Amino acid sequence: MATANLQFLQNPFPRPTFSSKYLVMRAPKMVFKCGCSSSSSVGGDAFSLTSSSKCDVDYLGESTKGDLNINLKHLENFGLDGQATLEGPIEQVARLEAEEAGSLLRDLGIPSPSAARLSPRGMFCTRTLNLRSISAIGYDMDYTLIHYNVMAWEGRAYDYCMENLKSMGFPVEGLAFDPDLVIRGLVIDKEKGNLVKADRFGYVKRAMHGTKMLSTRAVSEMYGRELVDLRKESQWEFLNTLFSVSEAVAYMQMVDRLDDGVIPADLGPLDYKGLYKAVGKALFRAHVEGQLKSEIMSKPELFVEPDPELPLALLDQKEAGKKLLLITNSDYHYTDKMMQHSFNRFLPNDMGWRDLFDMVIVSARKPEFFQMSHPLYEVVTGEGLMRPCFKTRTGGLYSGGSAQMVENSLNIHGDEILYVGDHIYTDVSQSKVHLRWRTALICRELEEEYKALIHSRGPRATVVELINQKEVVGDLFNQLRLALQRRTKGRPAQTLAATNMDDRELTESMQKLLIVMQRLDEKIAPLLEADGELFNKRWGFLSRAGLWDKSHLMRQIEKYADIYTSRVSNFLNYTPFMYFRSQEQTLAHDTYSHYCSEHNGSSTN
Repeated sequence: MATANLQFLQNPFPRPTFSSKYLVMRAPKMVFKCGCSSSSSVGGDAFSLTSSSKCDVDYLGESTKGDLNINLKHLENFGLDGQATLEGPIEQVARLEAEEAGSLLRDLGIPSPSAARLSPRGMFCTRTLNLRSISAIGYDMDYTLIHYNVMAWEGRAYDYCMENLKSMGFPVEGLAFDPDLVIRGLVIDKEKGNLVKADRFGYVKRAMHGTKMLSTRAVSEMYGRELVDLRKESQWEFLNTLFSVSEAVAYMQMVDRLDDGVIPADLGPLDYKGLYKAVGKALFRAHVEGQLKSEIMSKPELFVEPDPELPLALLDQKEAGKKLLLITNSDYHYTDKMMQHSFNRFLPNDMGWRDLFDMVIVSARKPEFFQMSHPLYEVVTGEGLMRPCFKTRTGGLYSGGSAQMVENSLNIHGDEILYVGDHIYTDVSQSKVHLRWRTALICRELEEEYKALIHSRGPRATVVELINQKEVVGDLFNQLRLALQRRTKGRPAQTLAATNMDDRELTESMQKLLIVMQRLDEKIAPLLEADGELFNKRWGFLSRAGLWDKSHLMRQIEKYADIYTSRVSNFLNYTPFMYFRSQEQTLAHDTYSHYCSEHNGSSTN
């Protein structure tokens, strides 16, 4: 048997480096034979790669492009055929193979795909995705390849915004950046000066006016007949990314100042919508004037949280034959500085960050980059000097252009490209809607949410138990109430027992049950209010709206992101050849499965 050196790169799960012989499976009725004379034959005669011209579609509707196939002629040279190497029913063979594979993976310290999903740093699949069929992977930079310290980056953005508001005449004294005031996925109501959290249907579940949370009753009175509709851009502003935090905090604080009547009259008659424009203008100036980015470029170590595993994840993908693209809205100088700081020191053999990418596009102007064509310029010097050009080429560094130019240059189109970004609309939604690219969303907050959900299992189980108790008690109360209603009309109740109850017994039973339900409500209400406070005291969990329902953010993720995860380096927990399968989606009538399990083995005569 051949000897193979199994070298594994760093990842969050310890991966020991050692030399081992391939294991011989000694299971009953099964023989495993390796026809490889050396590890190099993996890329030689033993296998062939499915090309774009010869690919098919598998039973899950995914392209088979990139799949490895056994070279039957190679087997015949060793006196084997594709069937004789396996003895016994395939179900038994597969079960034994899976057990052996699982044991070997555990010995190597490699998490299985199912175990990796049960981790804060898992990759979660909403639509089946075969990475083998992906020819190119495009990456956004800010909050995707580069993760910033939110308190530092957004805190400075907030400071510059406040300085600009002050220069415009707004009263900002005494205000400070509070990142816990908002979370990603909330929606600003520019007409009412509110910040709201909606469920997947658009119903508002929680709301804040200025910096003060509104009561459940106030929310119901204000939004009982109104749904959040993100298509109505004049009213609603969705917080798509962590970049939205500084703007939202500043706006909600200024709503308080407007309500207090301390904004000078000479700024003109301002309503909540006009105030939002003023805050947006102040923050835009902070970005355009360049002071913020200049400060970050001068001391990136104060703002950037490096991830040593990230360059290795991209290196795996590149060596697997994927074309890697960097497509960012940031300018060349900022991009080069941030990428050098975050990548170069973690790359092997004096590689630079540019060596990872087959194409780099800065100042891309997303989402328009995915929607239309803009003039394309090639960056030709280290100082950022540019010249017009009309066609991209592999290895180039460009400014502007369009996604269609990229597709034409690489001769790779549509679902052969995976784009990875942190912005639901700019990165994920538009690349999918206009180009049918496959998509991955990066959401760093998932790690904290996952941990908070784990620690909240006890309180959530208590709430569910109390709600179930109330449901049973309430059902009996409703039956007795109906019996009382029928009795007043001279009709019998649904059951003989209820019909035979006298008026006093019926009334007293209803009174007792009603008191029990009221006491349960008093217990349940504060528990529901506190649900999710381990993640955020005001807004609860990122992905949930209420105890069971999904948030509006989660609905957007499910709709537009094929996979989602907390950071790009999580790809290291998998391989560039991973086949991500979406999980079963539960439906309201899926209780049939519980019925089947409860009645399994029973029969009727």
